[in-house]
Amino acid sequence: MLETKAGELAGAIWTALNENKEGLTQKALKKVTKIKADKDLFLAIGWLLREDKLNVTEAEDELTFTLK
Repeated sequence: MLETKAGELAGAIWTALNENKEGLTQKALKKVTKIKADKDLFLAIGWLLREDKLNVTEAEDELTFTLK
């Protein structure tokens, strides 16, 4: 059940990032995907990182995510 949720949320994040090539911050990703909980966001981000589909950069204490 958790794997299904992670996969669905990862798909939503991938779609959002595919539409925003310049990348999105954590806050913007949550807003665009309508993911409410940080734990759900990072569950999906972990999924995408594991599949080597995501770049993460940190600037001024803010994470920005882009697709590889």
